[in-house]
Amino acid sequence: MSRSEDANQLLNGKEVPFLEHDPALREIMKNYIYGDVYQHGSLSIELRDLILVVVMTANHSLTSLKGHLEMALDRGLAPEKIKEAIYQCTPYVGLGKVEEALEVVHQVFSARQITVDSESLGTVNEQTRYHDGLEVQVQTFGEGMREGYAKARDDLKHINRYLSEYCFGDFYTRQGLDGKTRELLTMVMILTLGGCENQLRSHIQGNLALGNDRAVLVETITQCQPYIGFPRTLNAMNLVDEATLK
Repeated sequence: MSRSEDANQLLNGKEVPFLEHDPALREIMKNYIYGDVYQHGSLSIELRDLILVVVMTANHSLTSLKGHLEMALDRGLAPEKIKEAIYQCTPYVGLGKVEEALEVVHQVFSARQITVDSESLGTVNEQTRYHDGLEVQVQTFGEGMREGYAKARDDLKHINRYLSEYCFGDFYTRQGLDGKTRELLTMVMILTLGGCENQLRSHIQGNLALGNDRAVLVETITQCQPYIGFPRTLNAMNLVDEATLK
């Protein structure tokens, strides 16, 4: 089968929801994204779709996000997983991008009469969010995380506490996505942003600790490539090599 036939089969005969006024580029990108990249590797379709939800949120690519959500829902991606993937972006890409991405989600869900009870998926409260968040950090990055707050300079202790309480306590502990998936999606957010190589290096190690091996990391970065470009792709691949080819 040709790339074009592979793409059309995956799209189930529907046209791609982008580049409406540029058919020449649309054809190139349709064949590349759905004929090449989407066909590569062994990641589940669900995980591929979640990866792209996160890439488009981090990139603030709202038009692409809307079209992708329509296709992902048609392929059976659970609505609560879509919202949780975008919620997970908040500590990494900032509230503004997330708020606008969620507005797109709400438009798509409303048109399909989809409702999601996200409030019921939280597991921490004011008394437990620091402890539970720190436990996630330790599980992902090792016992040394317990010393982070104590060793931080006095004028930075609040940032270390926010990291445990907010980033890991308020988000990583939520239901809807398991920790292994959340950490993989976090890596996607960071590599999409670019210029965050120190953090990307740490989260590659975190992924490996949770069982996302080199093959998973390489395939995940591959799925991101059309949306982040080759420079960020190659930087991320180099860091995966650094962590896994020793």
